[in-house]
Amino acid sequence: MSVRIAFPWCVLRVPRQWLAWLAFGLAALAAAPPASALPLFARQTGQNCMACHAGGQFPELTPYGRMFKMTGYTIGQRTVPLSAMAVLSNSRVANTSKSDDPASDFHENSATILATASIFAGGKITDNVGAFAQATYDPYSIQNADGSFSGRTVADNIDLRYADRRIDPSSDLIWGVSVNNNPSVSDPWNTAPAWMQYVPVPSPTSSQFVDGNAPYPGYAAGSPLAGITAYTFWNRTLYAELGGYGTARGVFSVFHAGLHDDEVPKLDGVNPYWRLAWNHEWGPHALMIGTGGMTARYYNDPLNPTDPTTLHHTRDILFDTQYQYLLDPYSFTAQLVYEHSTHHYPDGLANQSVSFVDVFGNALPVTNSEDSTNLLRAKMTFVYQAKYGGSVGFFNLTGSTNTANQTSGYSPDTGTVTSDPNAQAPSTRVSGNFSGNPATRGTTLEAFWTPIQYMRVGVQYTAYSKYNGAATNYDGFGRNASDNNTLFFYVWAAY
Repeated sequence: MSVRIAFPWCVLRVPRQWLAWLAFGLAALAAAPPASALPLFARQTGQNCMACHAGGQFPELTPYGRMFKMTGYTIGQRTVPLSAMAVLSNSRVANTSKSDDPASDFHENSATILATASIFAGGKITDNVGAFAQATYDPYSIQNADGSFSGRTVADNIDLRYADRRIDPSSDLIWGVSVNNNPSVSDPWNTAPAWMQYVPVPSPTSSQFVDGNAPYPGYAAGSPLAGITAYTFWNRTLYAELGGYGTARGVFSVFHAGLHDDEVPKLDGVNPYWRLAWNHEWGPHALMIGTGGMTARYYNDPLNPTDPTTLHHTRDILFDTQYQYLLDPYSFTAQLVYEHSTHHYPDGLANQSVSFVDVFGNALPVTNSEDSTNLLRAKMTFVYQAKYGGSVGFFNLTGSTNTANQTSGYSPDTGTVTSDPNAQAPSTRVSGNFSGNPATRGTTLEAFWTPIQYMRVGVQYTAYSKYNGAATNYDGFGRNASDNNTLFFYVWAAY
């Protein structure tokens, strides 16, 4: 059950059991001293948030924060290895009228909700061994038959490390091994696919167009997986990480705790992952230029990971750069990532006819045997006094047209674009794709305030100029890309 709390500007729906936790959290925040840093690792190192996080804005790392991560989370003294965080959010989509069922297509629109909550464990275990582990609760993870939602807790990012460091008059060498469940979660830079999208994304459909759901770099193999990577960082200049990922099974099943078996990617053998970067630091400046990538073979049906004819073959190659200027009271970060991906489909999914037809009733081209996409993502962030900040982001996804991507089109029995579920080829509103092309482009503006070091209050506005291949009528029902523009408020706290 939930409690409905009405405010002049919004409606807040909170599960009853969370009210006690919310009250406890607010009391703790009010009582905490302002000099405290983020929990867990901050208690271990005794450092202020700004030491590890650019402008104090978690989770984006500074050079010191990257050193802490690469040395296996072992700097400092062992302490209580637990922390927690929670996010309240409110999403407002610009136009909800072009829908057969707005309550479903934009569930919780303009309602303030508990979006997510996490527990963290880790830190220093021995002088050379440390860990970062996260478990996350999503109140809207499961939709029930009556339309209500149920929550569940699942394993999130996990990174277990052994690391060592050798310094002499002529060199500084860090090396280590990471056992983790998400390709690039071990990466120390903020441009990594696992970290560039940093604000937790709510599950309700009202949040389907927030910045966190816009195109971001990522690896097609997905997560959670089981991976082992080895890395080295020489003279704070050259970074290399190599490893492989496979299906998380056996002792590694903990990496996907809380998920059903059909939700866990099933890979064929060991799939290679690599990361190379050049880093240069001078005064308050830090510059990184790098590349990374992964090739993967994964089964189409996670419940049938035995038939080699059902394997997808993917290759993702990324090029990225990051510049930071960190000198109190200012912090500036610029990030740029370009990703080229190819996807070869199994024979059973390639060269297949589709149900839709063109406007004259003629059959559409068969599905592709291979697709490629190109994604450009950029962001600039400025923070003043570790309290006031803002960012501007840009994303542009382009790719090959494939009728397999079409979820809207002309039904052969009616000759119209219809969402009638009884039609031979019903089309999808709002999230539908009328062109079969993935092109999506837009901009995100953000402003945030950090009244205390472990709480951020922010607002994002994401504006689309193209969505699912078109600027206008992208779903076949007259919905335009700009109809998806979304205003997103959030309160993010950790303790």
